[in-house]
Amino acid sequence: MMRQYELVERVKRYNPLADEALLNKAYIYAMRAHGTQKRASGDLFFGHPLEVAAILTDLKLDDATIVAAVLHDTVEDTEATLDEINKMFGSQIGALVDGLTKIKRLDLVSKQAAQGENFRKLLMAIANDVRVLLVKLADRLHNMRTLQFMTPEKRKRIAEETLDIYAPLAGRMGIQEMREELEDLSFQNLDPEAYEAISRHLRDLTARSEKLVDVIEKDLTAKLEAKGITAEVSGRQKRPYSIWRKMERKSVAFEQLSDIFGFRVIVDSMDDCYRALGVAHTSWPMVPGRYKDYISTPKQNDYRSIHTTVIGPGSQRVELQIRTQSMDEVAEYGIAAHALYKEGVNDNSRLATESRAYQWLRRTVDLLAEGDNPEEFLEHTKLELFHDQVFCFTPKGRLIALPRGATPIDFAYAVHTDVGNTAVGCKINGRITPLLTELQNGDEVEIVRSEGQTPPAAWESLVVTGKARASIRRATRTAVRRQYTGLGRQILERAFERGNKAFSDDKLKAALPRLARVSIEDVLAAVGRGEMFSGDVVRAVYPDFKDDRRGAGEPSVVPQPLGEGESQPAPGGIPIRGLNTDTPVRFAPEGGAVPGDRIVGILTPGEGVTIYPIHSPALADFDNEPDRWVDVRWDVEAGDNQRFPARIKLQSINEPGSLAQIAQVIADHDGNIDSVQMKRRTQDFTDVTIDMTVWDLKHLNAIIAELRAKRVVSRVDRVNG
Repeated sequence: MMRQYELVERVKRYNPLADEALLNKAYIYAMRAHGTQKRASGDLFFGHPLEVAAILTDLKLDDATIVAAVLHDTVEDTEATLDEINKMFGSQIGALVDGLTKIKRLDLVSKQAAQGENFRKLLMAIANDVRVLLVKLADRLHNMRTLQFMTPEKRKRIAEETLDIYAPLAGRMGIQEMREELEDLSFQNLDPEAYEAISRHLRDLTARSEKLVDVIEKDLTAKLEAKGITAEVSGRQKRPYSIWRKMERKSVAFEQLSDIFGFRVIVDSMDDCYRALGVAHTSWPMVPGRYKDYISTPKQNDYRSIHTTVIGPGSQRVELQIRTQSMDEVAEYGIAAHALYKEGVNDNSRLATESRAYQWLRRTVDLLAEGDNPEEFLEHTKLELFHDQVFCFTPKGRLIALPRGATPIDFAYAVHTDVGNTAVGCKINGRITPLLTELQNGDEVEIVRSEGQTPPAAWESLVVTGKARASIRRATRTAVRRQYTGLGRQILERAFERGNKAFSDDKLKAALPRLARVSIEDVLAAVGRGEMFSGDVVRAVYPDFKDDRRGAGEPSVVPQPLGEGESQPAPGGIPIRGLNTDTPVRFAPEGGAVPGDRIVGILTPGEGVTIYPIHSPALADFDNEPDRWVDVRWDVEAGDNQRFPARIKLQSINEPGSLAQIAQVIADHDGNIDSVQMKRRTQDFTDVTIDMTVWDLKHLNAIIAELRAKRVVSRVDRVNG
């Protein structure tokens, strides 16, 4: 375990003006607070925060960050309090420790919700001071280095979380060295056999290629010196997880990979970067499609470098990364490379203008204000953590960076939420193109808009960015609320009219306190969803009102008169949840629906709601009208003596008695035939359409199965309205 003087010495190596007294006080306070606590490895727990602090000294961070690392577990795991930390070490360090303290005693329904809520709090703290992230990443890195002492279940869970969230987050903040180690440690725990196999291949390859790497380094250095370019050239091997991901993505074996080794070229200036590129391309053939200029177009995590691949000495593919020393620091340490923290200054306004990575973080945190639940926030953030990006342009030349695989829908939401919500089409490079086209680097995208458009709910599963998914979900919820509000207004207007009472928004507003609702829209939506009975609203406005329609029992849904071909269910109404008891309801005219079907309601103003099975082809007619869709479900209990309409079509052999056999099967299974239509198909076959009523889907399927077993029946299909 690191001694007290060793911690001070590590900080003073890069910061001779470090506050030695503050560091000593933090060391002693944390040591006493943790006392004899031990980790799963059997080591003293206090060694963990010290190792976290040591990792951060390698990043040359300021005193406050190092002290926060030493103290980061005290509030969560000891008797120490945040007030005590604030009094002894100041509010700045207290805020850092608070941001790192996990939420305790959360009354959440799932582990995923708890994980999402903790991550939400962490990102909020990072938005206030990004040093929280640096301590958290160092904390996770040390935990991953000692993961072998955990149970297999915990190892798997922590490794998955690291690979899903913390490694990508480190990458988005530009801390590549830490990201790569987190990925490799996660890979090692999640798939140890694959990790060991790739590591073994790498060791063998290194032994065979050591001389070749040395030759390439010297050859390239000499060629650059000959052109007057001072450069530091170093070869490095790719990491196991990076290789594994490439093998998976390209479906190739290890032996087929030709760029296991990469060479970093560090030069003095930006001009030298492009001069060095010219030397490389005029000395060796360039591999087409492998040139990327992240200096002129930096990544969103501030990464700047030129990437190219050439066929070097020995016909070996050589991947080059050319950049300056300052670019290299940002590439390795990301946001931690900013002099802002080395000076110990906490000024996020400066950082926001200097760091594209921090700007991305603030945009992500903006999602918190939209009211999404913890699981959704975690999902959206994971979507935003993709590394691979494509760069596209608006017609006015604005650069939009998106994850690889993004579509024009993602592009539209990246420009502005309103642009996404009103998108109806797009042009890519001047050509009209489907909205689901995958965007490529350099595409110019123009979004065609219509102010009356509402994004279809299906878009949510088609986009790849968190912002687009959150915005679509939010717009869908708004449309659904608007739908319920409109339905609720219709129901209340009829209810007031039946009671010969005047209805107005002003009268309803005066009754809000009695209805325990904040706004008129809340009341209308509650009535539309069936959460509030219309008679109760009338009584809230007119206390002397009496509803003669409401008896001792709960009211049921009122069915509309049936159209041609429909079957009337038994008296008592249609038992469906999600609709107000006053809502007129009918089944789909073609085929109906039965309990066991997944169902959806389609609202027709003035006529009520029509119930369709979710797989009904008729629903395609309403794809562009999401505000008419109503979420409904069956409310049928075992023993309910009620039948529901269903329609089947079959082909029977044209012989005497065939219809009698079909009818006998239905009768034997307690089905009730309402109508039969027959049409001669050919001389040998007859098409038969039968409308009947059954108890539920299981009952219907049993009848269909028995009919299919009959010799006189060649085919049976259910008709889905």
